[in-house]
Amino acid sequence: MLILPRLSQIAFRVAFPALILLGLTIPLTAHAQGNAHMHRTDNAQRGSNMASDASTPSPYVGQQHRPVKSLSADDMAELRKGGGWGLAKAAELNGVPGPAHLLELSAQIPLSSDQHAAITALYADMKENAIIAGNRLIEAEVALDAAFKAGGLTAEELEGLINTITQSLGRLRYVHLSTHLKTPEILSPDQIARYNSLRGYDG
Repeated sequence: MLILPRLSQIAFRVAFPALILLGLTIPLTAHAQGNAHMHRTDNAQRGSNMASDASTPSPYVGQQHRPVKSLSADDMAELRKGGGWGLAKAAELNGVPGPAHLLELSAQIPLSSDQHAAITALYADMKENAIIAGNRLIEAEVALDAAFKAGGLTAEELEGLINTITQSLGRLRYVHLSTHLKTPEILSPDQIARYNSLRGYDG
């Protein structure tokens, strides 16, 4: 009658540590599986993001149809009409007026008739030379574009084409900036200050 209780006690002592070990192992296994799933999910997400980045369109899309790839239609129009193209900022933003805006603001500055005539002559000369220089710059960019399109361009040929573009752009910038240099000779200090105030540069 005492044998069965003793056997039960022995079986319990043997089985109890195994049950404890099993109880610890199951949560650990589940945790490991969960981490593996999370790692797979993260890796898949990173792969998806990389694929998305790789398929992002270039900001240049559409520009491949330009007649001259490096110049927009607005750029070419500005160059052909002798516009400033932002090349005179070094003078304009340092308080040295340009003839085009002086003429626009002539009544508010104001300009005398002699001053108006002198600045009008400056502007006409600048515009004539800027058109010539602008067209040369366009021609230089056309030549570079055509060379890449044709293929077989050598490094030496490329250097020559770029030098021509650089010289054309330098000449165009000189035309604009050198004209700005001449306006202070025609204006009074008060008129220059008024010009800069009207242009919003006195803030």
